Amino acid sequence: MWHFFEAVYADLNSLEVTLGNGVFKLIMSMLLGALVGAERKRKGQIAGVRTFALISMGSCLAMLLSIYVPQVYLGLKNGDPGRIAAQVITGVGFLGGGAMIHMKGSVRGLTTAAGIWMTAAIGMAVGVGMYFCSIAATALILFTLVLLEGVEQKRHMGQENRTLRLRINGIIDDVETYKKIFSDHAVHLSTYFIQFDYESGQTEINFVVLAPSHRNYMPLFNDLRKVNDTASLTLTNQY
Repeated sequence: MWHFFEAVYADLNSLEVTLGNGVFKLIMSMLLGALVGAERKRKGQIAGVRTFALISMGSCLAMLLSIYVPQVYLGLKNGDPGRIAAQVITGVGFLGGGAMIHMKGSVRGLTTAAGIWMTAAIGMAVGVGMYFCSIAATALILFTLVLLEGVEQKRHMGQENRTLRLRINGIIDDVETYKKIFSDHAVHLSTYFIQFDYESGQTEINFVVLAPSHRNYMPLFNDLRKVNDTASLTLTNQY
């Protein structure tokens, strides 16, 4: 029995691609990719468990092919085991770009795109036999995505440009009160744009502000709407 386990261990760590270690590496890369995908799906991202598992397995298979082709057809001394795998780094960038959402100048999904790129690298590491490094990298990704996000929220790190759009009944000629409210709530007012609609008797003001990404805006909204007869108040990511 002990000899059996020794043979399995030797096969899994062999520099040559075999049926046994090839299947093991594909399964392992699938599980590691699925772990990262589960965290992204938990955050409501488009790319989830299946996407990350497939990316990791695909990268692993590309790495296996890179090793197998010169091993069988060219000889280990004449082949280039990194040629096929090198294209994974470039190709996975298209998937990362597809995970990002562009909305009026702002970009969403950068973390997911970075996770896709990192998961592809993990799949390649599994394919080349770096099992413990792959597991450690997966653990570090989950640490970054889960625990460091909590630190960001707790420390109120990260500033975002937001636009507060107020539609007011009546034509106003003073915004100093609004500026004071932003100052009282520790929200930096970058600039503002005013549009007067004399036909309907309304004023629209777009305040471009810089504020922490995880702040509670409700107290600010409550104070802003009391200044004048406010018909609507809208918060958007970017003006």
